[in-house]
Amino acid sequence: AEFLKVEVQNVTLEITHEIIDGYMIQFSEETAEEEASEIDTIQLQLKIKCSRNPRASKDSSDPRELYLNHMVYSKDIEWVPIGNQADVFADSRIGPVHDDILIAQLRPGQELDIVMHCVKGVGKDHAKFSPVATASYRLLPEITLLEPVEGEKAERLKRCFSRGVIDLEDVRGKKVAKVVNSRLDTCSREVLRHSDLKNSVKLGRVRDHFIFTVESTGILPPDVLVTEAIKVLMGKCQSFLNEMNTVDME
Repeated sequence: AEFLKVEVQNVTLEITHEIIDGYMIQFSEETAEEEASEIDTIQLQLKIKCSRNPRASKDSSDPRELYLNHMVYSKDIEWVPIGNQADVFADSRIGPVHDDILIAQLRPGQELDIVMHCVKGVGKDHAKFSPVATASYRLLPEITLLEPVEGEKAERLKRCFSRGVIDLEDVRGKKVAKVVNSRLDTCSREVLRHSDLKNSVKLGRVRDHFIFTVESTGILPPDVLVTEAIKVLMGKCQSFLNEMNTVDME
């Protein structure tokens, strides 16, 4: 039962941002003991029963042919509207983000009948509420050619960087290297291994240019996550300013 609980909890649901922020109130300890309602809960159900396939060959040993509904996937989870949710969310899709997540394997006579309640929360209460997957940042790479690099040296210089960083242009019949897009560089510093090239290039980073990479678990798109994070940051800054003003007045 514990393993089944973990598998079900790990299924990421697709619920639109408008439903989460515009309709559902945030879950709190005060409402934890109350009965689920249409304004704070999305109810899901997983009801499936395994049985023998009467059309299966007698010589078959393949479970996929012998049994019906023996593989339980996330696609078997169904939304059960509460109250007026069927009308309010008529144009919204509520269900698993991915339909092919294996939850359990059953045998004839076994069945699952589970009712699940999905509530709104925040990541600081529990990691399961966080829609953010991997989030990272880096400084914008800055690559400067200190002198013209031509011919065979230009071709080697191009190979020292990620594809698209250095390009070759024809100048009076010679191939000359130029920096096209330093943002694509992975900062491998491969060029420093070449004694005849390392003094021709200056590697650095733009100290006030940050590149953020934000991945989502699927429930909210990354652009929404960034927007919401900025709102939280603005709120914290405003609280800090209010505290400073209070101290000044005292």
